[in-house]
Amino acid sequence: MNKLEHLEQEAFDSNVKIHDYYLGEDNLKGFYINGNIAINTSVGTTAEKSCVLAEELGHYYTTVGDILDQSKPENRKQERQARLWAYNKQIGLIGLVNAYKQGCHSRHEAAEYLGVTEEFFQDAIDRYRSKYGVCAEVDNYVVFFEPSLAVMKKSEIIGASL
Repeated sequence: MNKLEHLEQEAFDSNVKIHDYYLGEDNLKGFYINGNIAINTSVGTTAEKSCVLAEELGHYYTTVGDILDQSKPENRKQERQARLWAYNKQIGLIGLVNAYKQGCHSRHEAAEYLGVTEEFFQDAIDRYRSKYGVCAEVDNYVVFFEPSLAVMKKSEIIGASL
């Protein structure tokens, strides 16, 4: 099963219905309301659809109430939480490590390996940078966000500093 199929199964298991529906404008990709996720029929690729579905499932798991008014700080916070849930579900720090282990040398290769769009991948990196700062550790690896995205084994870092 690919990532989209896993997400569709998770939605099914959680009793969340998914609907393909034209939402009136192409820049509105999807929304969640009362156990239903609508994904715009303008969403073209499997990778893009899985990113949209992940974010909308993020709303199912993390959002309370109507957060459409993004001028309210509490609504913006809930939007960030749903997106972070999606980033962690689709990529996560371990996903960055796995892309490194797989030999991905560019953002494009990493996004393709992870089954996400390049835009989603970059947004996740930006969010992780704001959450973790310069770097974060996971499973004997360090993921650096500054000065650019890089992954190194902890033993390589220790060896390099001698």
